[in-house]
Amino acid sequence: MKLPRRRFLHLAAGAAALPVASRVARAQAYPSRPVRIVVGFPPGQTGDISARLLGQWLSDRLGQPFVIENRPGASSSIATELVVNAPPDGYTLLWVVTSNYINATLKTNLPYNFIRDIEPVASTTRSTLVAVVNPSVPVKTVPELIGYAKANPGKLNMASGGIGNSTHLAGELFKMMTGIELFHVPYRGSAPALTDLISGQVQVMFDLTPSSIGYIRAGQLRPLAVTTATRSGALPELPTIGEFVPGYEASAAGGFGAPKGTPVEIIRKLNAEINAGLSDPDVRSRYASLGSVPHPGSPADFGKLVAAETEKWATVIKFAGIKPE
Repeated sequence: MKLPRRRFLHLAAGAAALPVASRVARAQAYPSRPVRIVVGFPPGQTGDISARLLGQWLSDRLGQPFVIENRPGASSSIATELVVNAPPDGYTLLWVVTSNYINATLKTNLPYNFIRDIEPVASTTRSTLVAVVNPSVPVKTVPELIGYAKANPGKLNMASGGIGNSTHLAGELFKMMTGIELFHVPYRGSAPALTDLISGQVQVMFDLTPSSIGYIRAGQLRPLAVTTATRSGALPELPTIGEFVPGYEASAAGGFGAPKGTPVEIIRKLNAEINAGLSDPDVRSRYASLGSVPHPGSPADFGKLVAAETEKWATVIKFAGIKPE
């Protein structure tokens, strides 16, 4: 039996609309159960605290728990691999950190390709690092540090929280752009590095603001400048390194990622809610206390940031000849 042309076109249009309606319904129903946010660091560290702030916001807004799952180790590679292999249904998210961009070049044997296998959902914040020295070092400004290092080659040791993390690469970028010599001493985390910095075993560190700010306020460390392009609300009196070294910028640029193939409607919904959280005055105030600046944007914006940061740190890694542990 032949269908009238009008009837045929009506049925065809309805059939074509079904996938769209299905996707919209799926996004509207999401989430219908708890969502896990996988964080590649132990509880209490800056990245973990930051993830919990937005996890709580998403829980309150979307009516389901957004549960932090800490999977520390291998500079967030363990957490990333878990998310890469999770079902692409929006119920497993990755807290993306600078280590992800660095690992793409530093670690050649990763079982995944970060840019290919993780879907960008939303950028969240840029977190400030601060250049600090032991008070025994006779410098109070960035130009004085550069001058002292050049006049005393081999005398300054630079601590970091580990090979290839943001506290290491921020220092290597500084060395690359100024031509000074700082001998790198890696530690297993910022806490032991700061202990030796305070005691004078090492002299310089480019540390995340939250872990150093208490020692700065107590006079145990002398801050010189922050690493971001703009001054930090947590340490407003400090200049940026870029004021003395034009073009210098280093920050811990975080965000949310999801397994490749996660439905675009779910990604858009998450992106909208995350951006709403980043605009909330209370959330912004709490991030400011951590030395972090909200950095909202679209999934495409975050994808561009991931690519730019990966390229930037690849240049530093190759210049410095950094090898993984």
